[in-house]
Amino acid sequence: MRFHFANDSIGHTLRRRFAATYNQQCRAYAPFRRPLNFTKKPSLPESSNRISLSIFRRFCSSKSSGSRMGLLGWYLGMLESRPILTKSLSSGLIYAAADTTSQLFTMDPNGAWDPIRTLRIAGFGLFMLGPSQHYWFNFVARVLPNRDMISTLKKLAMGQIAYSPVINGIFFSYNAAAQGENGNEIAARLKRDLFPTLLNGLMYWPMCDFLTYRVVPVHLQPLMNSSCAFLWSIYLTYMASLEKAVPT
Repeated sequence: MRFHFANDSIGHTLRRRFAATYNQQCRAYAPFRRPLNFTKKPSLPESSNRISLSIFRRFCSSKSSGSRMGLLGWYLGMLESRPILTKSLSSGLIYAAADTTSQLFTMDPNGAWDPIRTLRIAGFGLFMLGPSQHYWFNFVARVLPNRDMISTLKKLAMGQIAYSPVINGIFFSYNAAAQGENGNEIAARLKRDLFPTLLNGLMYWPMCDFLTYRVVPVHLQPLMNSSCAFLWSIYLTYMASLEKAVPT
């Protein structure tokens, strides 16, 4: 039998009284019977449980990836606080590793590693290439801020026409002067080695520059450029280690 109450408040009061009477009568016969409860205890919605679970997973993933991202995070922080010093040190280390590799490839069976040559090459990366990369890539980003195909090709052309001849010419001149060559010998070396080096660079650098300008953020472009320069520097240090050019 079902009773209908016109007033909801009266019906709710009668239901509570009926439940209390029923529970009192049942305690004598079934003391362990669970009391009848018409008022359901509110529970957390399912969406809140999902949010809590996602926050916990995010926390765990951040804690587990923190150790892996520690070195990268430190490097990015150094790029933000001391950009020129960080880029210069990175370039110097890459050039030192490249020259060491170049010596191992070209070394005679009874030869030995030349640390003075490696320090000389690393000094170029530290004091000349690193700072110049910082200013060059920031200049290109200001002149051509977009990353569309046309802008990327313009940046690539600027690098091959302006930056590459200057920085390679400085490299050959610096390395020759550090070895004690005079002005005429340096000029003869540039005449002999610079143009073939730039010609071979056209087969390697356009691809690296395209990826650098198209994908990599500006503050990481010197690192990308120096990383690409690792293989190039093996060839470059080999060219720089050739015998003196005879002035004509």
